[in-house]
Amino acid sequence: MFEKMQRAFWKALTPDLVVDEPKVVAQPVFGLAANVVAALGGVDNLKSQQHVALTRVRVELRDAAQMDRQALTAAGVPGVMMLEGGIVHLITGLQP
Repeated sequence: MFEKMQRAFWKALTPDLVVDEPKVVAQPVFGLAANVVAALGGVDNLKSQQHVALTRVRVELRDAAQMDRQALTAAGVPGVMMLEGGIVHLITGLQP
């Protein structure tokens, strides 16, 4: 509860710097956390996904405009690389 109050306080002071939590509850997808799936536009926006390396996940989106980069950063994805055709590489680091 304290964390929600603290987040609301900082959101009021710096509305552009504190990202709102996704309001849509996304279903978990194998290998991706629910908040990452929500930031990518939800389960229905994912065409395919695959782990390309230890530190990277390749995701193909139906509509790349639905992706929210700030929400991905808030979800713990340190890097996002956009490619043509709705393909996104999520640089995840060596997270379990």
